[in-house]
Amino acid sequence: MFHVITSVENEKSGPSIPLFNINQLLQAMLSISHGLMKKLKKEMVFFHEEQQLSRVRQTPYMLGIMDPRRFTLTQIASEAWDSKVVEYDEDDETATSGAGSFTQRRRRARRDLNSLPEKVLLYIFSFLPHQELIRCARVCRFWRQLTQNSKLWKTVFLRPEYNGLHVKNIDQFLTLVGHRFSLSLQYIELPMELITADVLHELANRCPNLKYMTLDFSTAMQLHDFNDLNAFPCNLKMLCICLSEVIFLEGFMRRIYTFLSSLEILHVIGTIEKSNELEEEVYETINISKIKAHTPNLRVINFYGIYFVDDNHIEIIASGCIHLECLALNFCTRVKGTSFKNLLLRCKKMQCLLLQNTGIEDNGILSAEWESSYINELDISSTELTQQCLLDLFSRLPKLTYLAVPNCDGFTDKVLELLIDQGKLSNARAIDLSNTVNLNFEVVFTLLKRHGRHLQGICYAGNPKVTEQFWTNTIKHMKNIKIMVMGTANGWFKKISTRIHVDQILEACAIDCQKLERLEIQWDEETLRWNENSSKFIDHIRIRCTKLQSLVLSDGEYYEVVKSNFERADRNRVVRTTTAYQTSIVSLLHYYNELRFN
Repeated sequence: MFHVITSVENEKSGPSIPLFNINQLLQAMLSISHGLMKKLKKEMVFFHEEQQLSRVRQTPYMLGIMDPRRFTLTQIASEAWDSKVVEYDEDDETATSGAGSFTQRRRRARRDLNSLPEKVLLYIFSFLPHQELIRCARVCRFWRQLTQNSKLWKTVFLRPEYNGLHVKNIDQFLTLVGHRFSLSLQYIELPMELITADVLHELANRCPNLKYMTLDFSTAMQLHDFNDLNAFPCNLKMLCICLSEVIFLEGFMRRIYTFLSSLEILHVIGTIEKSNELEEEVYETINISKIKAHTPNLRVINFYGIYFVDDNHIEIIASGCIHLECLALNFCTRVKGTSFKNLLLRCKKMQCLLLQNTGIEDNGILSAEWESSYINELDISSTELTQQCLLDLFSRLPKLTYLAVPNCDGFTDKVLELLIDQGKLSNARAIDLSNTVNLNFEVVFTLLKRHGRHLQGICYAGNPKVTEQFWTNTIKHMKNIKIMVMGTANGWFKKISTRIHVDQILEACAIDCQKLERLEIQWDEETLRWNENSSKFIDHIRIRCTKLQSLVLSDGEYYEVVKSNFERADRNRVVRTTTAYQTSIVSLLHYYNELRFN
């Protein structure tokens, strides 16, 4: 060790290559800290002085002193070189009088992340997004080797607009498919630039365990040449296709139809902004009838914002997808509901029907045989069904576990009373009653008092007559609630004159809703009432509701107070604003994981 230090020190002013930052170079070479470096140099100086004295005196007494000191230096050097344990506490270092020997030094183990087992490090890295993994690969060779482990690349997101990686060189990406992804890859999202015959061939040949794939054509102005495409992943369980406004995909789809027989989940995502436009001629950019003919095992179908989908397409689906369990037609405004009769007759396994912002009409709903169906999850948000239609519909439906009727003017007191009296909501898991202008809060209170113990999610916002008194009286009946949305935004517009005591709501949640995960309070800053003692109520909900992941408030002074309170407890991502976040109960759908895309 001393020879290394001496050699480097002598080269400091060498004629060939002068060296700078000697101490830093030595620390890097010997893998020791700056403090230990200083101690070694002091020991080396003392060692040389003792050597000179020993040569002069030639006494065995002095040579006897050197032996224990030489043993100590050897031990220090060995432990520093192995970078295992050596860091000394200067407060524990004492010198004895006379001979200059040292007492026993207390050692403290150095915390070294690389000393953990490889499986543990891989588990830690598995929580990092791929952008962070790439940064970790620049730390050292060991970390670079770990980040290239295929177990960390089971899911790959390659769309930069959705926080994915950006691929600049397709040839290098093709190499990665075989070497890094290979057998571990299960989920991949491809942007338009990477949807080529070569990439699809490589995925089909090298990644047999690929189950979930997203093909994003939404930004396409021109397709690649797929005449040479003769291979495609054939074990897919889920396929998501994002449509383009101007590109017809039949040429591409014709090449892959024969590989889709294993599909169970199909997402076709349209351009939602065009769903409300009245066009003289409708162009189908994808042939849904041919997809149906080659996918007999579909369980979940999600058509989102496709402006050309109508009841004829639903009839086609009903004729071939007998295993269908969930059908989502959100924002497909051309769907009127005339196909639901055949849909329920042929798809006997149907349990979930999502019809948000569709054009469904009373005649189509009334003609369907709901009493023989197994529908237990229903979403008719922002539809124009009348009260009479809803009374007939809910009287024939079986018990519901999920019901969403926000912005539905036909959902009145009579409809909710019917559901309560017939016990249709006795097993309800989640209910959304927001912005139902013809629904009084007294009936809602009766519902929550009677069936609140089963609820895990409740959204009841937009009623200006509801105050904190309503919620403090109902929260005690909802012991298992996980998601709760309350309040009325834009109170100035709806002329809310009362002030809401938000402290009472937080205290009620802290006492009775300890399973709470998401809470949204939509009242404006001007409507909320609080004071300097509110911090203790914020402490209560933060301490008692340990599972709370999201607390959404309107922007203002109270929001800043709550946010700073949670940040002091190192919970920086819990408190959010209503301008950037919106809480929903859709995560309580039975088919929520299958319906997720993007």
